[in-house]
Parts: sequence; structure tokens; C-alpha cells
Amino acid sequence: MRVIREPVAAGRPLQYVVMGAQHKGMWLFVRHQERDTWEIPGGHLEDGETPAQAARRELYEETGAKTLDLVTVCDYAVERAGQRSWGRLFAAHVHELVALPQSEIAEVRGALDLPHDLTYPTIQPTLFRWLQEVRFPSADRSAGHIPE
Repeated sequence: MRVIREPVAAGRPLQYVVMGAQHKGMWLFVRHQERDTWEIPGGHLEDGETPAQAARRELYEETGAKTLDLVTVCDYAVERAGQRSWGRLFAAHVHELVALPQSEIAEVRGALDLPHDLTYPTIQPTLFRWLQEVRFPSADRSAGHIPE
């Protein structure tokens, strides 16, 4: 399996979004209720959603992120057994967290670095390295508010 920065191929839809989110200087990681491992928040796009809308929705559902700045980092492909699937990586600076809504997420934790016990250990270290290249501008930020 390999992860490569690659634009989505013509005629191929994005299948998922992944959002590296920072809050008060800490990266947010989530643990699914059926797992003992940690992951960068993410999920699939719903019908009619743009990737940015999916990213905002998933961040709210998985972390309780209510107000945030969101920037696109890159599109990428995961190649397994000669087949590719595409995702979009976002970086988020979270300004406000609220109580975690009812979801499949059992726990959210902040950390300075990537946890060792990852759900996707062959994918997430590469995505995290790309996330660490992002710097949010200090002016002209487009904060987004998650609808309640």
C-alpha cells in the first residue's frame, strides 16, 4: 500500500476527507468506539456535499469542532493491490469545541505528535507529515461555523 499526492483523476470521485485539526496548539485525534487505536478525524462524503462541507460536518461529528478555519492541503490517492481511491486532506485550526455529539467516536484527545497506536499506520504518518507543512495565515481568515 502507498499514499501519494495526486489530484483526483478525471471521472473519479473523492471518496473521503481527512482533517488534521489543531486546538490550543494540540492535534486532535479520535478513537472509534469499536477500536483501541487512534486516527486523524475523517469520513466519507454524503450525497450532494462538497469536500469542504463534508470536512466541516465530520469535524463537528467526530470532535465537537464548532468554529474553525479550514484550508485544503492536497488531494491524495491510496493505492492498494493496483487500485486507487482518492481523498482530500484538510487542515483545520479549531477555535471552539463543544460537547461531542452522539456518534461512533468514543474519545477525542489532544497531542503534540502522532500517536503510536494508529488505526491506519501505513497511511496516517504520511498525511500527518503533509499536515505539518501547513501554516495558517494570520490575517484574512475565513472562519466557518458548523450549523447546529
